[in-house]
Amino acid sequence: MRGNDFQRSVVHGELALSYLKSNDTPAYPQNYELWYTYAAGFNPQLNTEINEALAAQGRLDPIQTAQFYDRHLSPARLRERVGEVSSSVADRINEVLSLLDVSEKSVGGYGKALRAASDGLVSATSHLQAREIIERVIAATVEVESKNADLERQLGESLTRIEALHDSLEAIRFESMTDQLTGLANRKHFDESLESAVAVARAEDRPLCLGLCDIDHFKLFNDTYGHQTGDQVLRLVGTAIRAHVDRQDLAARYGGEEFAIIMEGKTLSDATRMIDQIRRSVIEKELVKRSTGESLGRVTMSGGVTQYVESDSTESLIERADQLLYEAKRSGRNRVLSGPAEPDLTDAPAVA
Repeated sequence: MRGNDFQRSVVHGELALSYLKSNDTPAYPQNYELWYTYAAGFNPQLNTEINEALAAQGRLDPIQTAQFYDRHLSPARLRERVGEVSSSVADRINEVLSLLDVSEKSVGGYGKALRAASDGLVSATSHLQAREIIERVIAATVEVESKNADLERQLGESLTRIEALHDSLEAIRFESMTDQLTGLANRKHFDESLESAVAVARAEDRPLCLGLCDIDHFKLFNDTYGHQTGDQVLRLVGTAIRAHVDRQDLAARYGGEEFAIIMEGKTLSDATRMIDQIRRSVIEKELVKRSTGESLGRVTMSGGVTQYVESDSTESLIERADQLLYEAKRSGRNRVLSGPAEPDLTDAPAVA
């Protein structure tokens, strides 16, 4: 929720500043972004690598800090990977063109040999001459077959390499749109998808619903049991969401412990029913601390679901779902509220 977003960002910001100070790191924007991401736990692999470095030497030096940023956060990292793959694809295409050029020359030479043989057979005056011509045709045919077999093999290898490079591009594209912790869409992908869904709903008069869900008392849980267990909870919720959404839905990690689901083509009642199924699925799972086997009980979540109306923008649709989520929290948590009408959007205090 908006109030919780503000509180979380302040806490994460304060932690980031404390990490900067304890590591004597200049408060440049990219250094702050690195430690803010670490504090928020948005990138588990980054946290793992930093924790290993801190365990080994107690702090990060400026070179390590820059390396972590370049490897995990720099916008240039994906551009560089795309550039490398694109360059490799271009090289493979040039290989194929070269192979086809060789093939064209080979076939052209074979055609000349056949025409020469045909002319020679017409003018042949003895069976010996005819036999020599036929033997040359056989030899030329064997040579072409051999070259074509090599060409087919080389084209097959090039095709395999191009397909592998295509898969690499798809992996880069997926990474750029995905929250690494939960496997759901990230905030950027959600924002772009909601813009598109609202445009389609407006143009085609199609049903569109938006659900926002928030884990109840997550900050208390995180503070009590630690970030690693908190990450386990986020993964659990992400798994529950993926198990219940339909193929045409888009589920995203919207904020720290907040999730959003875009549901195109669903009525409000169907969308609410699905979000409530996710809520019940989460509470059914008992949490166990992996390191000790200790039972941590169960977590609950609250949700707000609303449906697009003609006058909506993406902002008003989100505001309405957010207000319904707040009402679900205020009225006892562990429930899902829905409504198509515009509620009172006065600022409300944050509820965990």
